[in-house]
Parts: sequence; structure tokens; C-alpha cells
Amino acid sequence: MTSATNSPVCHNATDGAVSFLRNPFLPPPKSPFRHIIIIISRDLRYYNDMRYTSTIASIIVVATLLVGCGADSHMKKGDKFFALGEYYDAANQYKKAYSATAPKERATRGQRALKLAECYRRINYTQRAIAAYNNAIRYNQADSMTHLRLAQQQMKAGSYKEAAKNFQAALDSLPGNRLAANGLKAARMAPEWKEQGSQYTVKRENFFNSRRADYSPMLAGDNNDQLYFTSTRTEVKGDELSGITGTKNGDIFVSTKDENGKWTKPQDIDTELNSEFDEGACSFSPDGKTMYLTQCTTDPQYPRYATICTSTRSDASWGKSTTLELTKDTLSSYAHPAVSPDGEWLYFTSDMPGGMGGLDIWRVRLTAAGVGGVENLGEPINTEGDEMFPTFRPNGDLYFSSDGHPGMGGLDIFIAKPDSVGGTWHIEHPGYPLNSQGDDFGMTFEGLHNRGYFSSNRGDAKGWDHIYSFVNPEIIQTVKGWVYEQEGYELPQAVVYMVGNDGTNLKLSVKGDGSFTQEIRPGVDYVLLGTCKGFLNHKEQLRVEPVTESTEYVLQFPLASITAPVLIDNIFYDFDKATLRPESTKALDELIKLLNENPNVTIELSAHCDYRGAVEYNKVLSQKRAESVVNYLVEHGIAADRLSPVGYGKEKPKTIRKKLTETYTFLKEGDVLTEDFIKKLKPEEQEICNQLNRRTEFIVLRTTYGMFDEKGNLKNPPKPKPAENQAPAEPEWTPW
Repeated sequence: MTSATNSPVCHNATDGAVSFLRNPFLPPPKSPFRHIIIIISRDLRYYNDMRYTSTIASIIVVATLLVGCGADSHMKKGDKFFALGEYYDAANQYKKAYSATAPKERATRGQRALKLAECYRRINYTQRAIAAYNNAIRYNQADSMTHLRLAQQQMKAGSYKEAAKNFQAALDSLPGNRLAANGLKAARMAPEWKEQGSQYTVKRENFFNSRRADYSPMLAGDNNDQLYFTSTRTEVKGDELSGITGTKNGDIFVSTKDENGKWTKPQDIDTELNSEFDEGACSFSPDGKTMYLTQCTTDPQYPRYATICTSTRSDASWGKSTTLELTKDTLSSYAHPAVSPDGEWLYFTSDMPGGMGGLDIWRVRLTAAGVGGVENLGEPINTEGDEMFPTFRPNGDLYFSSDGHPGMGGLDIFIAKPDSVGGTWHIEHPGYPLNSQGDDFGMTFEGLHNRGYFSSNRGDAKGWDHIYSFVNPEIIQTVKGWVYEQEGYELPQAVVYMVGNDGTNLKLSVKGDGSFTQEIRPGVDYVLLGTCKGFLNHKEQLRVEPVTESTEYVLQFPLASITAPVLIDNIFYDFDKATLRPESTKALDELIKLLNENPNVTIELSAHCDYRGAVEYNKVLSQKRAESVVNYLVEHGIAADRLSPVGYGKEKPKTIRKKLTETYTFLKEGDVLTEDFIKKLKPEEQEICNQLNRRTEFIVLRTTYGMFDEKGNLKNPPKPKPAENQAPAEPEWTPW
């Protein structure tokens, strides 16, 4: 679960290309021949007399044989580690074997240099990999891929001229190889990209970084006030060092903002989420209740395969992760999960069969019943190289990292913008300094603005990743909405549908605080419909004008309950009369709007009095007031048979709901404002309760008005769902 090249994806079944998480240094394993060689070296100092020449010669012969046997032993151990994906441990063994091989054994020495180079490439030891590849070439043991791999490493070192030469050599050996062709193109373009620069500003955020690897940041929380990331710092769980990278296995850490907006010291998630194994590269569902993460378990006998797991949040704590089975294939890796902004798709990295080469980005649909149907994103996103670390900007743009597209070296970040017309992706390279000659990956965004965090190993001699911030000062317009129950709290289970006259047709999920944010375009008319099971719909319209600076529109979506009485606030009558006062117009017009937005609803419109006054008088007065409201609604186009006026007088005192206790702290949830209850209160509290009892409200009676014809048949049956490859139908409701 490490980062890019150094990251433990664990084991890559095809080329071993990358470990998906990320970890550093193990002490080299001890050799069984180490002590014998030391003794021989030490004792040779004492044998400088010609009398012992023959003895010395014998000892040297024996030592040579032992060294040869030792080299073979190291190679066998190295091959075993390599097969398991433990490239760090394999490199230690290959290095010993290479050192123990006489220079005159050119073929053997070259072959061992090549194996050593492959390990260094995988654990991100760029300079060592370059040296080892050059040794393999010097000893005439280069294969058809050696020049290509060497060129890729030279790109990571910023040696673009040398890289171009080796990409050309690779093309000479592999005509038509797209990786070599794209590499040659990149080697020629990279210096120009660096010189041109871009609008991005990048800064290393040392507050989050340690002396080990820190990568794959992910912002969470309703206000982006939590930053999760993976780290191999000393505080991680477990003491065992990884044979893949040589460091401890990664854990997920989190930093939160305090009341002053300052980030707190990162802490290891102290639950069963983290284990002695490798965990990292996490993502979250839109409601923030489910975490998707990568895990690499350890087995001394078998290759390491990354898996995607889920964890659910309960009482502000993350539970133990469970494996998410995406396919029945147990010999492929699955890593780097990313949930689409609408929550309907899980994107991930895998080397499973059916891809385009190396690691590809795939996706699978998320449903209430589980996951179903994986699909490869194909061109133009995937290449013969490695594509990984997908993530989304909230506006729907897909960010990913690749070494198959022309880039500046290592993994570069690319932007895939969806084409709403053709259903394809348009690929962009954001340039320098967001990208560098190192590995750049793992984007996360602070809301809709083009700013946030990512990870990179640029400039780190050990190849360790660190967290960086980025800012691109774009002018964007957004709409932020709040969905909540009238007289109640936020509704995180709500859904908002957004339609624009430019063809926009979106389904927006709501966060835990009932909010949503969406980018909008100037010159477009939008209609937004807030919906939630058990509540009436609420519609808002928005016209977006051109601006010269970033602007945010704020909309409110108070949803009326279908099962509980709904207060119609700010309804006023003349004293001791049923005549509506002019200041009541605004509230009544809002009620008309609500009824028009929910044409299948009938309501009981009721008026209530406090306990003072005669029972009959209060009942008659409240009935007349209810009728006054109904008459106003009918006069403004609401069908009379949708409205039932009732005057209850003082028969139904108000029952206090929880939200109201925040305003009136002397009241508790469930209090009923009866005469006996009120008279026990202080005089000023009594008056408040009497005001609360003098109210006008409604309750929903039916939700099927006008839906059926005289024969009981549904007038407008739902349209059949479009076929899988067919474009969705236009929404049935539009503002135009």
C-alpha cells in the first residue's frame, strides 16, 4: 500500500511493477558464508612468507569455491523473494551474489546486474537501478526491455537526453512499442513543460510528513476538516519490517482541524482498522459512513496480492475492515479505491486479465445489494503502462497517475474530463510543478475549488513519498444547498436532482450535515429538486450570471414531513378575528409553491388557539381562520378538494420536538403544552408557550391525489428503464 513505485500494491502478478503501499529499509539478511570469508581475509595478513605460498593458494581455492557456492545460494534466495514480490529482500540477495561474482564472469555478472536492476526499479531506488541497468548493458546481457526500463529510470532522475537515447534504442529493438514511443516523446517534451510551468502552486507540507513515507492523502468530513493518509512512520502498528520495501507496513493516520482551523498532530487510527499488515490509499462514500481502503496481507509462502476492503463508521470510530470481493479472481491485485461523486461507482487499480497491460483502472457499480459487473475504462485512459491512484474532483473530473502516457518521469498526474455528449474521456496533462520527474499521485480536493493535497517523492534520494499541497486559482461558481426537515434537523439521506438548460442532469448526494455543493456554469438556468423518503419535495430555481471572481450561491431546502404536523410560520390574523394580515402573504405563497411542487398531495389545514377563552368560541374562531387560509390558497390556484380546513381551538396543544428545545431551553422533547403544564412555568415562559400553541399548521392526508383515473388505473405509468447501452431519458419535469 505504498505509493507509486515504492508502494506496496504488494505483488503484481504480471510484472511485479509496483508495491501498492510504500515502505523503506531492512537490515541485509545474514549470509551463512559471511564469517568464513571474514576469517580468511583476516588471516591472510599473517601469511606473507613464501614458505606458506602453497598453503595460501589452497586456502584461496577453497575460499573461491565457497564464494561461488555462496553466490548461487544468494541467487536462489533472491529468486524466492522475487517470486513472492519481496523486492527489497531480493535486492539484498542479488547484490551479494553480484559482488561475489568475478568480473571475468561477464555473462553471469550481467545477468545478476539485470535482476538487481529490476528489484531497484520496483522499490524506487532510481540511481541504483540506473547503475545496475548500465552494468547489464556493459556486460552484453541487455534484453529487449533493458533500454526501455533504463530510459524510464533516467526520466525519473531528470536525465532527459540520456533517456531519449535509450528510448530510441528501445524503439530500434521494439519497433512500434507504444511505451517506448511515448517515452521518447516525453523525454523531448519534459524540459519544455518544466520551463513553461503552469498556474499551479505546490508546497511541501512538512507538518504532515515524517522521516518515512507519507502518501495518498484524502480529505473527509462535511467541512473537509479531516485529512487521512498512509504512513510508514515509527508509530505504525507492528514491529515486522516488510520484505517488499524494507520498512514497517503502512497504517492509516488522520489529522483534524481544531476550533481555530489549525491542523492537529496526525494520529494513528486507534481501532481495529489498522493491523500488523499494510493498510492505506483510502476513499470514502459520499455520506462519509463507509471507508474503502487497500490492504496487503503477509504470507511467507505465497505472492502478495492487494485487496480492497471496507470499514464502516460507528460512534465516530472506524470498525475492523472486511474484504470487498470484486471478482472471483484470487490471483490478481485490487487497490486504490475511489468512489465516484454520485456514489454509484467504485473505481480501482488492478492487473486482472482483460486489461491493456500492466496496471489498469477499472470500475464496478455499487448497489444496495453489493457490487456488480467490473469494466475496464479502456482507452484513452489505460495504456500498456501502469495507470493507478484514481480519484475524483467533485465536479466529476477523474484524476489518475500513469507512466504510460507521455509525462515528466515516473508517475505523472493526468486529468480525464468526461465528455457529456460522446460519453468519452478527454485527457489533459496539468504540467509542472504539479508533475515532476518523480512519482506524483494521490490527489484530494478541498471542495470544488482546485486546491488540496497530493503525494510525491520528488527530490527524495531514498524514494520516499511526502505530502504536498497545491493551488490552482480558477474562477468557479458553485451552488451550496442545505436539506433539512422543517422544524427539524439536517437530512443526510436526502437526494437533490439538478437539471440545467445546457443539458445538465445530475443526481447529487447530500453530506452528513445535510449539505451539498456543485459547480455551476454562467449563463445557465438550473432547477434543483430536494427529495427524501417520508418528506415532500422542495424545488428551487437558479439563474447563473457571469462573474469576475469565484462565487457561491446558497439555497435552502426545508422539507415538510409527510407523517408529522408542519408549522406554517409567520401567519398573522387581526386581533380576535379571522382576517389574514398582509404580512402573512409571504408564508402563504411559500405554501402555494410547496403544493404546486407536490401536486399529488392533499392536506388538512388546521388553526389552533391557546387555552385562554371559552372552548366553543376558540373552536369557532380557529375554524374561521383555517378557512381564511384555505380560501387564499384556492384563490391562487390550489384545487379546493386538496384542502381540508379544521379549527381545533385548544383541543390539540403543541407537542415539543427536539429542534425547538435548542431555542427554548426550559422545554424538553415530548413536552405537551397543556394548560396544566403551562401554569407551572414562570410568567415569561407561559407567554412563550401560549404563542407556540397559537399556530397554523398542516398535515399530509394523501399522496396519491390525481394519480388514478375513474377506473383506478395509474394515469402516468413509469417509463421503462433504458437499455444498458442506451442514453437515459430526459427528466419528466423541467422548468421550461
